[in-house]
Amino acid sequence: MKNNYQPSTLYLVPTPIGNLSDITFRAVEVLKQVDVIYSEDTRTSEVLLKHYNITTPQRSYHKFNEKERCSEIINLLKEGKNIAIISDAGTPGISDPSNIIVKEALKHEIKVCPLPGATALIPALVASGFDTEQFYMAGFFPNKEKDRMSLFQRIKTLKCPIILYESPNRVIKTLNYIKDTFQEADLCIAREISKIYESFYRGKLSDLIQNIDNITLKGEFVIILKLDYKEMIDDLNAHIIKIYENSYKTERISMAAKSIAKELGIEKSIVYEILTKLKQ
Repeated sequence: MKNNYQPSTLYLVPTPIGNLSDITFRAVEVLKQVDVIYSEDTRTSEVLLKHYNITTPQRSYHKFNEKERCSEIINLLKEGKNIAIISDAGTPGISDPSNIIVKEALKHEIKVCPLPGATALIPALVASGFDTEQFYMAGFFPNKEKDRMSLFQRIKTLKCPIILYESPNRVIKTLNYIKDTFQEADLCIAREISKIYESFYRGKLSDLIQNIDNITLKGEFVIILKLDYKEMIDDLNAHIIKIYENSYKTERISMAAKSIAKELGIEKSIVYEILTKLKQ
């Protein structure tokens, strides 16, 4: 390799999320000069590599063979080879394989070189119209109920934008899950970022669900939501008081708070404070 490249380096190389022009000169240079490219899907990556006349050999590296490929990659790096990791689109490690190999490389004191480049979440966020000083990246919306509940517990008090990835066949279901839990939120839905049919849909969660036919359910989606924290607190207060009045009014406040907190999966101190104020 050229003198400005050190041997035994693991490169994390972002690839375009749509438009093939959205790749850096450095990324192309690295992909041409490493010894092996490990790709999430070699067939998908072949389109990009042919476009830029990159003839570096490819091997597969995805979530189903990630563990077994790790030792192979580490051995090549120890031999002085330079290796690039790429995903189907975007930056490796952002809701894509590569976390395991990065940890292994660092454990063996191998240099990891992350290149800046394409990712879907940042363009979606900066075009959302929300404040961007802080945000929470939640990744792909969970399939399992317990994982969804865990996510909702983490985000329910966040005052910053929350970013989700979603597939087109699950968008409606995901929006309804969010509405069932939080009732309302401000939303920006980004579709097919950097591609020919790039679209943004902005508005209240309830309005977007009601007019879901206006959203083309094809391609890759980024959902950004901003929860109305004050409205959520007001709704929670009203819900707790309703449960108390209907089921626990005859009990001592401390016992009622414990029962309601367990029922709702929240801290007892929150319920106790609300019930105390109610009694006063």
